Amino acid sequence: MRHPFFFLLPLLLSSRPASADGLEPIIPKKIEGTVHLDGLLDEPFWNAEARLPVTQHRPVVGAQPSEETEIMLVYNDQYLYLGGRLWDSEADKIQSPSKKRDDLGLNNDWLGIIIDSFHDKENALAFFTTPSGLRLDMSVFNDAVGEFPINESWNTFWDVAVKQTPEGWFVEMRIPFTSLRFQEEEDGAVRMGIISWRWIARKNELISFPAIPFNWGFWSAFKPSQAQELEFRGITTRSPVYLAPYALAGVQWQHELNEQETAYIWNFDRKVEPGLDLKYNLTSNLTLDLTANTDFAQVEVDDQQVNLDRFSLYFPEKRLFFQERSSVFDVGMGSESRLFYSRRIGLNEDGDPVRIYGGARLIGRLGNYDLGFIDMQTAAAYGMNSENMGVLRLRRRIINPYSYIGGILTNRTDFQGNFNTVAGLDGIFRVMTNDFLKVRYAQSFENGSRNRVFSPTQSRFQINWENVRVQGLSYNFSIGYHGVDYNPGLGFEGREDFVESWYDLKYGWNLKEEARLLRGQVSFLNNYYYNLLHQKRESTRNSLFSEFEYKSGHAFGGGLTFRQERVFEPFEIGDIEIPADDYRYLEAEIWGVTPNSGLWYLESFLSGGQFFGGKRFTCGLTPSWNVSSSLTLSGFYQFNYLDMGNSGTETVQIARIRALLMFNTRLSVSGFVQYNSAAHIWAGNFRLRYNPKEGNDLYIVFNEDLNSDREREIPMLPGSQGHTVVVKYTYTFVL
Repeated sequence: MRHPFFFLLPLLLSSRPASADGLEPIIPKKIEGTVHLDGLLDEPFWNAEARLPVTQHRPVVGAQPSEETEIMLVYNDQYLYLGGRLWDSEADKIQSPSKKRDDLGLNNDWLGIIIDSFHDKENALAFFTTPSGLRLDMSVFNDAVGEFPINESWNTFWDVAVKQTPEGWFVEMRIPFTSLRFQEEEDGAVRMGIISWRWIARKNELISFPAIPFNWGFWSAFKPSQAQELEFRGITTRSPVYLAPYALAGVQWQHELNEQETAYIWNFDRKVEPGLDLKYNLTSNLTLDLTANTDFAQVEVDDQQVNLDRFSLYFPEKRLFFQERSSVFDVGMGSESRLFYSRRIGLNEDGDPVRIYGGARLIGRLGNYDLGFIDMQTAAAYGMNSENMGVLRLRRRIINPYSYIGGILTNRTDFQGNFNTVAGLDGIFRVMTNDFLKVRYAQSFENGSRNRVFSPTQSRFQINWENVRVQGLSYNFSIGYHGVDYNPGLGFEGREDFVESWYDLKYGWNLKEEARLLRGQVSFLNNYYYNLLHQKRESTRNSLFSEFEYKSGHAFGGGLTFRQERVFEPFEIGDIEIPADDYRYLEAEIWGVTPNSGLWYLESFLSGGQFFGGKRFTCGLTPSWNVSSSLTLSGFYQFNYLDMGNSGTETVQIARIRALLMFNTRLSVSGFVQYNSAAHIWAGNFRLRYNPKEGNDLYIVFNEDLNSDREREIPMLPGSQGHTVVVKYTYTFVL
């Protein structure tokens, strides 16, 4: 039988090429020689010819900046340079409370650039700095649409120099074209989209080039589709090899049951091993990553979560190897469903690491095609055989720069007769300025199933029509289907076996210049799930919400939700069992935040109402405090109180405390302590990172897990489940 993936080829090869937008690109100034990176901007080419015309993006769209701002752009054959003269009439109020690499806090003043290097109007790379000289690089995906459409875990090679004076602060940024990836056209030109902006924290003011309307809310200034097209010529397409060997040494003490299962004894393990990562730009727009004996010991642990329902929890990917242009592999089916979920590779269902022998990753753009390929081999662990896991992704731009069709193939096998393969088709079509039609279909094949092509029981599809703006009327309509035998072995599904309908209506408005409010929005959401296995309605949700944001940065909102939940099988929340039954209940929620541009920040929420035949009260606080330019404290606390009548009461709590001590932009120490009352654990993670330059990293990591309720099992649990110390050093050679 021919694999269903082959049916994609005629569609992809026959599609029409993307049409140009018809606008002439800006040609930035090309210089001879290089910039001496010192933040002084004293070279003669930093002049009026290099300046970008800037306007205020917020709080007043189109207004002149309140502080004199010069953002300049030049380039040579190898580098793109961004310069900034950021004068400030109250320079003593410039905010720069952090020195941490990849800090995201809006309580810093910022200057940076967002580069759509492939000019696909959907993905971009961002480079930002602050008066302290910290470096933040991240990727933007899905045209900055979604709850958090950036990935701050992405890193690459670039440099910046910053100088602060009584007149303001001044920046010189150098970005190698080899770090951007780009596509050269037939005439030798390279076209990219560019957005650059300055953020003045104390004024909650964003100054940008080009002028971008506030139609899409907070993420408007990140949208690649709104970038100004620039044309570069004579860019060098050098393809360096980044060879990054690492050495790791670690010791672990773990409490384990003895053979008689009467007591716990200490088990000691240690390891000393090398590994290797290699990155090679096959062309200016195609990158190959190879890895051997892969280890992610330096990655920060997951945030603890409490599950107050019977569906699976979603945890984000934090490992760098899977980050670059990861949105190419992102084929979502609504909510958090994914055909490919990279955490299936090298982590088990509980988030415990599984050894990765090695693998390869190929990512890039060829003409109107996006190409992605990953193949990894993992070791046997947790009762599973050694497995090979792979994904192939291909999509093509059609009709216009915002529309695509594509296909994806994932495969998971242990070469012992066990396999799981998923083939998928998807299309995104821009039908109006802010309206997109998304169509996605997938089918799974695995040992033990009949594996008939287009079998409904092994299929998954979603059709979605969405208007993405936040000003005026917007909407989101979708229907979805999950067959009872559909199983994405490398994907993620929060729930199974359903037909779903969803619609979300919103109306938002921006206030006038003289108003204290910046914007407001009201929304109504309806979501319905019909369970195919039980042939009954499973869930219904109707929500009415409103939210308001002030120009000062304060925001608040709230709403009501009516739910109908049919529980087919009992499940547990802590020590309380929720019986199988048909439940109907009403919830209320309010929330508020202080300006996140302040040195002190607080986010809070409060919700309560009926809950699976009982009552629930939930509150949460997320404080953050920049104690000084070297110390930041932050936390999170969530309290859940359940009163389930005759079934009893339950208190479920999550607490997190983070402390970050920054000696300079290269050396930092962080501590992270979590408490989860449902899991009865205290977990600690402490990391020292020394990063003298990009690609050279020393990590010292300590992890500790403590039992908070030792008497919940027999024999009595030990006070400590175990602790680990790991030292990892990576040095990158550029060949």
